[in-house]
Parts: sequence; C-alpha cells; structure tokens
Amino acid sequence: MSVIVTLARTTLIEAVRNRLLWLALVIVGVALGLAQFLNQVAITESREIQAALLAALLRVAAVFIAATFVINSVVRESNDKVTELVLSLPVPRAAYFLGKFAGCALLAAALAALFALPLALFAQPAGLAAWTGSLFCELLIVIATSLFCVLSLAQAPPAFAAVAGFYLLSRSMAAMQTIAGAALTEPSLISRIVNRIVELIALLLPTLDRMTDTAWLLASAPGAGVLGALFGQTVIYLVLIGAAALFDLYRKNF
Repeated sequence: MSVIVTLARTTLIEAVRNRLLWLALVIVGVALGLAQFLNQVAITESREIQAALLAALLRVAAVFIAATFVINSVVRESNDKVTELVLSLPVPRAAYFLGKFAGCALLAAALAALFALPLALFAQPAGLAAWTGSLFCELLIVIATSLFCVLSLAQAPPAFAAVAGFYLLSRSMAAMQTIAGAALTEPSLISRIVNRIVELIALLLPTLDRMTDTAWLLASAPGAGVLGALFGQTVIYLVLIGAAALFDLYRKNF
C-alpha cells in the first residue's frame, strides 16, 4: 500500500510541476472569454449558448489534458528507466499500475472541480454537481484507457491515437447506430451486416455520449437511476480496462 501511495503522490507532484493546473486555468479563462463573446453576439438564448459552449470546450480540454499527461508521463519514465527501476523492486507490478492510476485520478478530480467552477455562472447546482461527477467518471475511463494503450504500445503517438479513436468512437457510437439503422428502403445483406457490426462495437464501448450531458446544466438534474447506471458503467469499464492493462504488464519482460 505504501508503494501505491508513494507513486500516486509522485504522479500528482509531476502534474503540478508540469503546470497542468496553470494550463487548466488558462483554458478556463479562454472559455469564459468565448462565452462572453457569444453573449454579445447572440440574439436569443444567450445563457444556453454560453453554457453549451463552455461545457463542450471544458470537457474536451479535460480529456485532452488527462490523456496527454498520462501518456507522456509513462513514456518519460520508460525512457528514463524509472519504470524498470520500480518494477525491479520486490513489489507487485499491480502496485505500479494502481499507483499511477491513483495519482492520475487525483488529477482528474482536480480538473473536474476546476472546470466546473465557470459553469456555476450558468447552471443549476444539482445539474452542475451531476455534470461534475460524470466528468470525473469520464476522465477515469480515459485515464485507464491511456494507461492501457501506453503500456501496450510503449510510444506516445500510437498510444494517443488509440485513445483518441476510442474516445471519439465512444462519443459518436449512438449517432452511428442511428445512421446504420435508418434505412429508407429494404436493407440489403451488406447493410444488415454493417448494422450488426456497429451494434457489436457499441456493446463493447462505454456510452460516453450519455455522460456530462449539457442538458443537465440547463434543465433538471438526472435521476438517481441515470447517475447510478453511469457510475456502474464506470466501475465495470475500469475493472475491464485495468485487468487488460495488468495482463499486458505482467507478460512484459523488463
């Protein structure tokens, strides 16, 4: 347990020294500036437009910061032989993964809380709390996926490309299902095969399109059932992705 705590603390210190929180503050300032600009040019529903823009921009920025930090941190440690040094100690390899994940999870909590602050100007408190918690869960899935990809691929560009593909596909899968199933005529054999493939892929991916919904900020907050399903989905995918990452980590020779 002490190894996990030490790695988590080291990871969080690295994030602070890399000035990620300062970068987050700059993004918040830019987002508020864009929202104020839209407030000047929008004729109607300026509050809704500001909230939608802020929520979308801050969500994407949080995901980008979290994924970039995780991938660059692991690659740097690998290049500096820090990973080999840690794994040469009499500690299980799972401790290394859990320590890195715990430190990145603390960063995710800080990002979610920080990026929720400007939205307090436009959102209802209950909806904002649900949005913030959902963003934290979304970042946890992205962090776990980033760790899995960078440990498996060992290089930053392919790992980041894999994470970006996973995130974009998870975000757009609902739209892809709608397009695949909206045939104007009798579907052909190829159309049915494509539709089945899309459905199969959708079963394997998390429904990130249902998380951090902008409508929560403007209308009523989601019910306990919706939030419970999202949190349950997060736990399931964290376990699955973590198991895959540990399997790949244990089979490597350092």
